[in-house]
Amino acid sequence: MEKILEVKDLELSFDTFAGEVKAIRGVNFDVLKGETLAIVGESGSGKSVTTKSIMRLLPDSSTRYKNGAINFDGKNLLSISEKEMQKIRGKDISMIFQDPMTSLNPTMTIGKQIMEPLLKHRGLSKKEARTNAIELLTLVGMPEPEARMKEYPHQQSGGQRQRIVIAIALACNPKLLIADEPTTALDVTIQAQILELMKDLQKKISTSIIFITHDLGVVANVADRVAVMYGGQIVEVGTVDEIFYNPQHPYTWGLLSSMPSLDLGEDKLYAIPGTPPDLLNPPIGDAFALRSEYALAIDLEERPPLFQVSDTHYAATWLLHPEAPVVTPPPAIVERMKKFPGSRYYEEKHGGES
Repeated sequence: MEKILEVKDLELSFDTFAGEVKAIRGVNFDVLKGETLAIVGESGSGKSVTTKSIMRLLPDSSTRYKNGAINFDGKNLLSISEKEMQKIRGKDISMIFQDPMTSLNPTMTIGKQIMEPLLKHRGLSKKEARTNAIELLTLVGMPEPEARMKEYPHQQSGGQRQRIVIAIALACNPKLLIADEPTTALDVTIQAQILELMKDLQKKISTSIIFITHDLGVVANVADRVAVMYGGQIVEVGTVDEIFYNPQHPYTWGLLSSMPSLDLGEDKLYAIPGTPPDLLNPPIGDAFALRSEYALAIDLEERPPLFQVSDTHYAATWLLHPEAPVVTPPPAIVERMKKFPGSRYYEEKHGGES
């Protein structure tokens, strides 16, 4: 399939009073046309920084792009001017932020805020923009869209505000939509509605989506592929089924083991020990080594490359090296692997049948 976005060897740092924070350390991924890529990981793993760098929304005064490229539509977004970027931002690449209340202008009506990108990027007349804005509010499931046009953000519920933010993001039919934890501030019922809405919209407008979240339950419902981030690096990437049912990196094991499961009947949730690495002084080897019971001696000395598991599945762990010892993942992960054709636990359970 055609690539809509390619991030290559991205490295960036922030200058702070404490020193240089090496926030992103050699990130590689791509997004295919019409797919949803989920980026998951703990807070501080680099998810939001990576996607804000795509939009060029990081502060110029303190951000240093040290290496890499972000290729979109034949252009490296890191090498174009701010003026050129303004033509892309909001038109070809749009973003839905975490908190809809701070994303909306409290002094402007909802109608004006949706019409703004239609007037600026698509050059519509006010009448055409108003008609389009009402259609967008209808598309995202807002009740009484014409009446909403005259109202202000504070008059809407959290779920309605997020629908308005999505309508603004979709106003110019973007080729790429970045959703930065768009359901975090919402209750479970509204969260489910917003996720369902995004899935429906993707089918209707065929846009590509990068979906950032720390909630793996959300990932299972929306994504085609998943990239797992830790310590400013991508440690595993694969299809949803590969990540959920044949995970290879100990960090991915930890994330999945910490999810509630009705199947296993556990009364206690697993918690990954320790804390994420200090990126003022990032570790030399595997960033997860000090928190992992499966760490090898080499993990403290050398950073692992991305080993290929399948055509679509890669993981950066020395456990995949041909000379590495065979280890048994946590019980919750073994149970998952028993459901994945091709994993050694599936073969054991089914006697070699596929």
